[in-house]
Amino acid sequence: MNNQSVGKQSIKFENPPVIISQASVVGEMEGQGPLGSYFDQIETDPAFGQESWELGESEMVRRAVSTAITKSGLEQDKIKYIFGGDLLGQLIGTTFGLKDFNIPLFGLYGACSTCGESLSLAAMTVAAGYAENVLAVTSSHYGGAEKQFRFPLEYGNQRPLSATWTVTGSGAFIVSQTNGEKPMLQYPRITAITTGKVVDYGVRDSLNMGACMAPAAADVIYQCFEDLSMKETQFDKIITGDLGKVGSEILIKLLKDNGYDISRQHMDCGVNIYNNEQQDTHSGGSGCGCSAVTLAGYIIHNLKQHMWKKVLFVPTGALLSTVSYNEGQTIPGIAHALVIEQKSNTP
Repeated sequence: MNNQSVGKQSIKFENPPVIISQASVVGEMEGQGPLGSYFDQIETDPAFGQESWELGESEMVRRAVSTAITKSGLEQDKIKYIFGGDLLGQLIGTTFGLKDFNIPLFGLYGACSTCGESLSLAAMTVAAGYAENVLAVTSSHYGGAEKQFRFPLEYGNQRPLSATWTVTGSGAFIVSQTNGEKPMLQYPRITAITTGKVVDYGVRDSLNMGACMAPAAADVIYQCFEDLSMKETQFDKIITGDLGKVGSEILIKLLKDNGYDISRQHMDCGVNIYNNEQQDTHSGGSGCGCSAVTLAGYIIHNLKQHMWKKVLFVPTGALLSTVSYNEGQTIPGIAHALVIEQKSNTP
């Protein structure tokens, strides 16, 4: 085997898989934010030409996957598996969006951490030699998520400042083996992963997702540092998925209490995807699509331009459902960490 388990929860790849292609499809509001120029497609119709938000999310997934395959230059039959998921019940955004591709599918649910989960499983599958090319995809839609988890948009309820705005977006990635057939130096490499645990601090407020997820993010980042014997200063950026402004503050404090200060390196996709003028977003962005489109657009761009050499990418998720929330249960969190590096162009 060319892979090795490290510490309690991590894998360090001796032959790291590479991300040879990525695509991002977003809604109009995301396109108006500070990262708008990095996305592949910006759709002004919130239904994406379909009859409902849910069908619109499936169309968004279809476009992201199609674009990633086209950009890779691969024939569709060269992709052995898809790992994908979303926030909707029974993953209908993913399944209806992918049903015509005729590629074997693993449907995943990790809430807003699903981008990290799908990329981790894709990297493991490729590195173990079970497939040469695997696709990872995830998505979320503001209208569909609000309708399922909170209130219909027509209700017009007020949202507290701790609330985040579900990103309408889908990110797709093709993860491939390192071999002699492609010039792999240009592609970002997934050099290690740390799989997160379910962490529950007893938070029950579904309009404060950052507080629910921050403990899980702190737990997996700490374990990643410990397992890989790394320090926060070895990363250009430590990027969480969608903690927002509230959750980011909690994360930094929790890690400081455990001997790591990531305040200089930390970036949160949810904080960066919208600007201060987009006032309805309050604490920032959230949803499966938040970290996915930020990685596919802004983060990988900076890696390929050699502005960053090494990042720790940590999508975060709140593990609630309408059933658990209505029964008064707590909202546990989970997060998964991936070390993504870009080799220098020079030997």
